[in-house]
Amino acid sequence: MNSHEIYNSSIGTVESVSPDAIKVLLDIEAPQSTSINTGIPQAFPRINGFLLIPNEGGAIIGLITWIGIEYSPYPKRKGYKDFDLVDLPFPLRKLSLSPIGVLKEKVDGYEVERGIYSYPSVGDVVIVPNQEQLKAIVENKEAGAKIRIGVSPLAANAPIFVNPDKLFGRHLAVLGNTGSGKSCTVAGLIRWSIEGATEELETEKKKAREEKSREEKKVNARFIILDPNGEYSEAFSDLANVRRYAVKLKEDDQSVEQLKVPAWMWNSWEWASISQASEKTQRPLLRRALREIRNKGNQNVDPLAETKVELRRYYTSCWTEIKNDLDKGITAFKGKGKNNFGKKLKSIVTDVENDSDEIKDESIKKAFDNVKEVLSRIEKNKFKIYQEEGETVEYYDNFEKQNLEDILQSLNGFLESLGGLLIYQGPDEDTPIFFDNDDFLGHLRRIARQQTSQQYIDSFIMRVESLLTDKRIASVIHTESAEEKTLLQWLNDYIGSDERQPSITIVDLSLLPSEILYLIVSVMARLIFEAHHRYKKLNSDVLPTVMVVDEAHDLIKQYKIADDSISSQQLCTQIFEKIAKEGRKFGLGLVIASQRPSELSQTVLSQCNTFLLHRIVSDRDQEMVKRLVPDSLSGILNELPVLPSRKAILLGWAAPVPVMVEINELKTEQRPKSKDPDFWDVWTGKAERERKVDWREIVDDWQGQGETHEKKPNDDANN
Repeated sequence: MNSHEIYNSSIGTVESVSPDAIKVLLDIEAPQSTSINTGIPQAFPRINGFLLIPNEGGAIIGLITWIGIEYSPYPKRKGYKDFDLVDLPFPLRKLSLSPIGVLKEKVDGYEVERGIYSYPSVGDVVIVPNQEQLKAIVENKEAGAKIRIGVSPLAANAPIFVNPDKLFGRHLAVLGNTGSGKSCTVAGLIRWSIEGATEELETEKKKAREEKSREEKKVNARFIILDPNGEYSEAFSDLANVRRYAVKLKEDDQSVEQLKVPAWMWNSWEWASISQASEKTQRPLLRRALREIRNKGNQNVDPLAETKVELRRYYTSCWTEIKNDLDKGITAFKGKGKNNFGKKLKSIVTDVENDSDEIKDESIKKAFDNVKEVLSRIEKNKFKIYQEEGETVEYYDNFEKQNLEDILQSLNGFLESLGGLLIYQGPDEDTPIFFDNDDFLGHLRRIARQQTSQQYIDSFIMRVESLLTDKRIASVIHTESAEEKTLLQWLNDYIGSDERQPSITIVDLSLLPSEILYLIVSVMARLIFEAHHRYKKLNSDVLPTVMVVDEAHDLIKQYKIADDSISSQQLCTQIFEKIAKEGRKFGLGLVIASQRPSELSQTVLSQCNTFLLHRIVSDRDQEMVKRLVPDSLSGILNELPVLPSRKAILLGWAAPVPVMVEINELKTEQRPKSKDPDFWDVWTGKAERERKVDWREIVDDWQGQGETHEKKPNDDANN
């Protein structure tokens, strides 16, 4: 900057300097309310406006955080003598700046550099930036800044561009009270990203046609929106390849597809959370059942051999249980007390008697009859019964080591006839391999009968059974066959395939029963994360995808670990914490939108590198946001409680300097369905559509009757 330009733009001098604040004394001649040196009139001075302090490296950019008047001695008169006059205290205007970066002059304009490495001295000149300098400060001229999200009302309405790699790659938080424009901002970011990519690709295609290149490309963008309130269903109707998933109320509803997150996709931790399985007794049983039923689903055997495989697997499991008891010593096979070996043996004897009729092969049946005879004899010899005070008392005497060895020998002989012990080599309990829910429940009941602590097992079995037989959630978690919804189909549907480019997946969670809301979201997020992890492992490249979580305070809540129980809500938060910490490495970006940042997981918030802050009124939420930004920038957040709709503060990795943004306005049909209700227009009959009330239709839909209800002549009278 030349000295003439500095002199003409000077408005004051530096009065004091500290690392987080620079105090400026304004000249008497400085503008009082309007400055015209930028080429157009603009308010000056103004909170969150910009000033420059020239130095040898360019000019320090200062953000105005405080403006006030202090009574001080009358300033010395420039070019005049004081004539020994004694002045009364004089009101001097002062302001405070937060240093946020350096503006450097280049051949083709100006460039903004983050950070401060050389602070000014007291007495340095402070100037008002001109229009070109203002645009350079807020425009973000880096090569990757492709998406125009709005304009800066404090910088002569200069356009604001952001780099999508920085915006989505290191996670974004859009925070603000309801009605502040938060949902429209999220919808706009998705739309403007796809439109910008499409526009650039069209330019490339035009160039390719001119060069007679045959390569045809598509916009390979992927967005997955978790929508708890069903607001985004129509926001992208004019964009290609939009798929909507929800709990369908009517089978013939073509506007959405049925949300499917089958139970066989859940891992053991998710099963444990939804069934409230205890750590010591129920979780080991659950993991064993999942491991064995998945292995069954992974077997490729003919129906005739399947029975043998099932018998071999089950009695190998029985052999292992008894071998473990033998290894533990005499305390493990007492007839009474906590470890009741007699009840376990009785359960196996019952299964042997039930399975006896299924074996047709004579050589196998002979070995199996030996098992039946040995186990029944030992069980009956130790079983005792007597009458005491009119009541029947049943118990088992303590078993001996030889009893267990005889049982193991007979089981081993039977297993040898089937091919020997079945060493488990299949998938683990967390591998997403299809199994039928009824088969799983039956297998779980069967192996549960071997357990000694039946008072803990029975309640657990009832919880699992209640879950799998609940009609409200059957449409989401149940699949009839492995072909109905494979893992491959699920990934193509929810993440997108090569045929679906660009891909927007909207998952409407509004009608999902609250009992499984957190579980379903947790499973979906985990599958999407693992898919991207494995994609990079196999391809050495990442597949850029953005996961958007609206009303994130409902799904990514803070939690406290009080005991060994695992809640679905805790699992849901933990998977998003994992995505926030590791998703960037695998191309999975996270956008969280919330009106209550104080209720969000601090781990997820701390991993967000860019923030778009709309109006936030709550003191608690404001304090949370201020803790996420450096102390030197906290002053800019003081305007949060009074921000109008569509205005937001952009700060973080995607913005060279913190800046006030007036977000681009979306057309009515492109906005999420989150506008305020028109109470007065409806009350006075001025609304576009008349609001008639027919509770019969609502009740039928609510109670699951739907179109099967036939209206009777007296229905209107009853209503």
